[in-house]
Amino acid sequence: MSKLSGITPSGHVHLGNYLGAVRRWAREGGADDLYFVADLHGMTTPHNPAKLRSLAREQLAVLIAAGIDPERVFVQSDLARELGALTWVLECTCNYGEAARMIQFKEKSAARSASAEGGGGGMDGKSKGQAGVRLSLLTYPALMAADILLQGAHEVPVGEDQRQHVELTRALAKRFNSTYGEVFTIPEAVLPPAGARVKDLTDPTRKMSKSTRDAAGVVFALDEPDQVRRKIRRAVTDGGSVPVHAPDTRPGMANLLEVLAACRGGSPADLAEEFTSYGAVKDAVADAVIEELRPLRERALTLLDDVAELDRVRKAGAERARERGSHRLDAALRMIGAN
Repeated sequence: MSKLSGITPSGHVHLGNYLGAVRRWAREGGADDLYFVADLHGMTTPHNPAKLRSLAREQLAVLIAAGIDPERVFVQSDLARELGALTWVLECTCNYGEAARMIQFKEKSAARSASAEGGGGGMDGKSKGQAGVRLSLLTYPALMAADILLQGAHEVPVGEDQRQHVELTRALAKRFNSTYGEVFTIPEAVLPPAGARVKDLTDPTRKMSKSTRDAAGVVFALDEPDQVRRKIRRAVTDGGSVPVHAPDTRPGMANLLEVLAACRGGSPADLAEEFTSYGAVKDAVADAVIEELRPLRERALTLLDDVAELDRVRKAGAERARERGSHRLDAALRMIGAN
């Protein structure tokens, strides 16, 4: 049973990405599982091309440095031709109503519409908002379906925000198979095992995010040790004098204890009993995070410095992913009448 997981280069990989997903991929991934850097997904909203390219390379290096087999990692845009062809096939299988019902498109359209309402002019706010939304945001689910179906993935670990897209993928695969002939594996959306849910150090009510504008509360995987220590020492804590794990009333301290537990093992509540001051907790968390990230950071920076080696690994991963999916694309094109 093969799995497919991706990570979008919307920003630098952070501690939450690593503890919550990347580390698990490296430790638990099967021989047929694939992991990819979803750089094409990063183009549905305005972006800087040079930065996107740089972040994609960085994320590839981080995945490999984490211990994932290089043959099971690839960059999405290296399969752009194959994915472009299959996306078109799936767009010709999907209908507008299905795409327009996707929550992500509706939310982004609504946000643009709300912004446009105050702009004046002859066009109503909703129309102006939708006019400003990239078409790729509407068709993005077809690209995600192509990612999944090209590789023949049986399972797609996703959160609730992406489950709807996997359900659409299932519907398109079934429709194509019943209309034109059996080509695609019908994938299942599966909830990934619970990983560390790391919160922003300056605002523990929200998740740590790659795309945050204020990086003060985000520990990035490639931060230097001194940067990591400074950020953790400045982390928001809560009222009280004795460390306790109380997520509802002391989310800042709870976040630090949960990070410590993810790095060292044990339960956050038990770890809290080892300390008598908030400062001691912060020092312990900083030490644990620095040691957890040290080998990852060293390997990733070595890869990024060796351009030829990273290019070689990237090419090999792309070739394996392309070979794995080529017969499905050929069959789909033949059955739909394209060749």
